[in-house]
Amino acid sequence: MKNPVAENVANFLKYFPPFSSLTFSELLSIANQSKIIYLEKNQTLFKGGEDTHKDFYVVKSGAVGLSLTSDAEETLVDKCDEGDILGLRPFFAKNHYLMTAKAREESIICAIPIAAFEPLVTGNSEVLKFLLQSFASHTRNPYDKEHSGKLISENMIFAEHTTDIQYFQPIAYTKNPITANLDDVVMYIAKTMSNSAIGSVIIQRDKLPIGIITDRDLRSKIATGLFPIDVTADKIMTTPVITVPENISVAEAQMLMLKHNVGHLCVTKDGTEKSFITGIISEHDVVAAQSNTPGVLLKQTRRASEGKELKVVREKLSELIQNSIDKNIPVYHITNIVSEINVAITRRAIELAVQEMGTPPPARFVWINIGSQGRKEQLLLTDQDNALIFEDVDSNEYEMVKSYFLVLADKVVHTLKYVGYEMSPDDVMANNPRWCKSVTDWIKQYNTWINTPAERGVELSTLFFDLDFVYGIPEIEQVITETIIKNMDHNKKFFAYLAADTLKNPAPLGFFRQFLVENDGEHKDSFDIKSRALEPLGDAARVLALSHNLVDFTGTYQRYKKLAEIEPENEELFNNCADAFNVLMRFRTEEGLINNSDGKYLNLKDLSKSDKLKLKHCFQPINEIHDLIKNRFSLTYIN
Repeated sequence: MKNPVAENVANFLKYFPPFSSLTFSELLSIANQSKIIYLEKNQTLFKGGEDTHKDFYVVKSGAVGLSLTSDAEETLVDKCDEGDILGLRPFFAKNHYLMTAKAREESIICAIPIAAFEPLVTGNSEVLKFLLQSFASHTRNPYDKEHSGKLISENMIFAEHTTDIQYFQPIAYTKNPITANLDDVVMYIAKTMSNSAIGSVIIQRDKLPIGIITDRDLRSKIATGLFPIDVTADKIMTTPVITVPENISVAEAQMLMLKHNVGHLCVTKDGTEKSFITGIISEHDVVAAQSNTPGVLLKQTRRASEGKELKVVREKLSELIQNSIDKNIPVYHITNIVSEINVAITRRAIELAVQEMGTPPPARFVWINIGSQGRKEQLLLTDQDNALIFEDVDSNEYEMVKSYFLVLADKVVHTLKYVGYEMSPDDVMANNPRWCKSVTDWIKQYNTWINTPAERGVELSTLFFDLDFVYGIPEIEQVITETIIKNMDHNKKFFAYLAADTLKNPAPLGFFRQFLVENDGEHKDSFDIKSRALEPLGDAARVLALSHNLVDFTGTYQRYKKLAEIEPENEELFNNCADAFNVLMRFRTEEGLINNSDGKYLNLKDLSKSDKLKLKHCFQPINEIHDLIKNRFSLTYIN
C-alpha cells in the first residue's frame, strides 16, 4: 500500500545531496522509516551535551539555529535551512552534541533513523564521498556555494583567539620529498639540493626513513674537511631522523624541533620510522605558518618603515581572512581581528607621514575613521572614509595649522591608497578641507547636522555618526562625542530625519518574493548586497543605538547586541538582526575574496537554492526592524 507521506518525503529528499545520489526506492525505504517532527519557534531539537539521538535530521521547511553557550551567553554559529542536515556528524564521531539546535521559526523536520541510513553510506560511493568531503572540509554541504554551510558547527567550538586557532591548525608541508639511498655519493646529493633549492634530503631504505642530510651536515662535515665530498650518504647523514605523523600542528612541529634541536622533521604515514615517507617539515614551514597570525601582522605593522611594508601586511591580512572564512570562524570574530590590524595600518601610516613632514604637528589632533571603517566592518579592501580634528588655535595661526594637517592627511590617504584602500568616491577624507578642521568648527558642523538636518543646504552625512578614534589625543574626540550626545538628547526632529532616511531602503524582495536586482549598467541582474541588505540593517541599528545614546557602540552587530540587552521586549528581533547582518557579511566577504572585488554585487546565478534561501531569511528582520522604527519615531517632524 502506498504511503503518501513517505512519498512526499522521498520526493523532497531527492533534490538534496547526498540523498540525490540514491535511487527512488532507496529514498522511499528511508522515508518509510522516518518521521516528521513539527517544531514551534524556539523549540529545541537537541541540546549541547546530550547523547546523540538515534535519528539525524533534515530541515524540510523553516530554519533551525545551531548555537554555542559560553559564559551564559548564547552565540548563534549557524542556521540550517531547507535541505540542510544536522545531527549526523556527532554520531559518526561518537561524540555528544556540542551545540544546541533550536527552531528559529516554525519548522518541519525529517527525522531519519541513522540505522536505516548507515548501510547506504558504505554501499553507495557517492554518499560516502559526500560525507567524507563534508567532514574533511568542515562544511555541511561541500557541493554548495563556496564553503557555505557548516557541518563543523555541530561539534566544534570556536575559540575566542584566532591566533591560537591558527597556531593549532595542521601545518602545511612539502609532500613527496626528494630522497636518496645510503650508497649515493654526497656530491650528487649536494647538487640535487642546490638545483632543487631545498635544505635537506631524506636517506631511505625501502621507502623507510633511515637518516637525513641537511645544509647543516654539509657545512659541518664536508666544508670543514672532516669528510671528502665523494663519500657516501651513510657516512655523514644525521640519524635517527625525527619522524612525525601527517596531521601534526604548527605548535607541535615547533616544539619537536626545539626538543630535538633539529631543523627538519620527516613525515611518515603513521608517524614512526617504520612507515613510508610522505613529506618533510622544515623550519621555514613553521615560520611561514605563523607569518599570517594576527599577532605577527600587528608586529610587522608597527615596525613598518614605508608603505611598501604596510602593503605586504594588508595582503597577508587578506590571506588571513580567506583562511578564517575557510575554517568557518564566525564573521564577528574575524571582523574584530581584521579591524584591529586595519586600525594599526592607518596608525602607522600617520606616524610615517608625521616623520616625513620633518616638523612636529603645530597642534594636537586626532584622526578618526568614519563609515564602515568607523564601524570596524571593513573586511575587504573598500573605500577610505576619514577625518581630522585639530585643537583650537589662535585665529592668526589657523590657516598655517590647517595647511600643515592637510598636507599630512594627503600623505596618509595616499599611503593608504598604495596599501590598497581606495579613495573615497565622495571625497570624504581628511585631506579634504571640509573634513579637516578645528574642534570648534567640528562642533558647529555637528550642531548643524543634528539641529537642522532637513534644512536647505544642510547635507547630513550619517557616515559621521559612525566614528572611531584612530590616532592622536583622545580628549579631543571626547569633546566631539559629548557634543553629539548633548545635541541629540530628546531631539525628535533629528531622529525623525534619521528614521525617515533609514526607511527609504526597504527589504530587497519584490511582491512575489523575488530578489530586487540591478536593472541596467555594468552589474545588470546582480544583487547589490551592500546597499539593499547590509545598509538597511546598519542604518536601523544606528538610529536605534543613537536614540539610547549608545555612541560608544559603532559596529552594527555590537549595536544590535547592546539594544537586545537594553530592550528585552525586542531582544529576539535585535538578535535576529545581528545574526542576519553577520550572514550577509559572510556572503559579501566570500564574494569579494572569490572575485577580488569589494563584494558589493552578488551574481544570483552563482548561488545555490539553499544560499538564496539563506539570503531571503536575512531580509525578514529588515521588515520587522523597519516596522519598529515607524512606530517609534515621529516622522511628521521632518515636514
